[in-house]
Amino acid sequence: MPPLSREMPSSGDAIAASDPSLKWYAAREPLVLMVLSLLAVVSFSLVTGLSGIYHRQQAFLGERWYRRGLADLEAGHADSAVTAFHSALRYSRDDFVYQLSLAQALAALNRQGEAQAYLLSLWEREPEDGTVSLELGRIFAQEGAIEPALRYYHNAIYAAWPDHPDQRRRVARLELVDFLLRENAKTQAQSELIALAANLPESSPLHLKAGGLFVEVEDYEPALQQYRQALKIDPRNSAALAGAGRAAFELGRYPEAEVYLEGAGAANPTDPESAQLQQTASLVLQMDPFRRQVSASKRTLMVTEAFATAGARLQSCAAGTEPRTPAAADQETADHGMAALQSRWNDLAPRVTVRGLTKNPDLVEAAMDLVFTIEHETDDRPSNQGQSRARCGAPTEKDQALLLISKLHGGN
Repeated sequence: MPPLSREMPSSGDAIAASDPSLKWYAAREPLVLMVLSLLAVVSFSLVTGLSGIYHRQQAFLGERWYRRGLADLEAGHADSAVTAFHSALRYSRDDFVYQLSLAQALAALNRQGEAQAYLLSLWEREPEDGTVSLELGRIFAQEGAIEPALRYYHNAIYAAWPDHPDQRRRVARLELVDFLLRENAKTQAQSELIALAANLPESSPLHLKAGGLFVEVEDYEPALQQYRQALKIDPRNSAALAGAGRAAFELGRYPEAEVYLEGAGAANPTDPESAQLQQTASLVLQMDPFRRQVSASKRTLMVTEAFATAGARLQSCAAGTEPRTPAAADQETADHGMAALQSRWNDLAPRVTVRGLTKNPDLVEAAMDLVFTIEHETDDRPSNQGQSRARCGAPTEKDQALLLISKLHGGN
């Protein structure tokens, strides 16, 4: 029996047997396959290389337009910058930085709607980006929209900044405070200032800035603290001395105010406001009979002087000739009020002398109560605000000092 196993012909041999014309291909089949594979690899590499060259060229052109846009924006040519950034985006449509720069240029042109659309889209992509949140906060602040402005400014304050995070957060919070003050939202501004002051570096200009902002919200205690911090760093800073003097003055700390204001005047003799405040503070200290350091004999002299000042104020009211505009009933009530004060002053005047006060020290309280009442009633009276001054004339410096003394000791 013949053997069952026999070597099978190869595919090339089969092709050659069936078609002798293909004997050449069959003999060289591995080489042909190798060449074709090599050509495929070369073609793929060539296409990949050309594609890379194309993308690099696109990126290069986009970067060039972007740099041109930045230069235009820095030079104040926002319209040219918008064109350049649009061109950059043609080469890199989804580039985050290009879109952000375009939004900033649009905002500089007051095209807030377009800028806001870009920024909101970017914020959805990267809500932690501080620059995007800050730009959105600025846009809403410009529109006077307090709630969204607060939201995006706070996002910027607590964002993850890539560089100088403390400085950038401080800038964002200062901008927010300025915006809230423009909107007269003083309570919210005060809260932001407290947070700002808690993280200030040792910088005299920054403490000076914070002190001034606290003064704007009429929060004088932290204002004074900030000015003191500024003076620790720069003891001769005239603005810090003036600010500390103003804050201490508003807090009724007249001895301290006088010291700061004297320093401010020495550092800057052309500061009329500090000079006026110092003069008033000095006058308060000279005229206040309730200061602990004042002797009994000096107190009687102070009281008689204050009583005479209040009497002169009443006389200026009676001598006033400028017409007033309230209704007749209010006018009559005001006149009766002045007459009653004059009567009380006349009854007490014979006893408010150095001799009378020495014999009866209890008269000091009664005399000063009447003095304070007269000064308040001839200043800005609630029932006739602004009219009493027109009738009585402008208060003297002594009148103003007596009003401050009254407030210092629990007066209205």
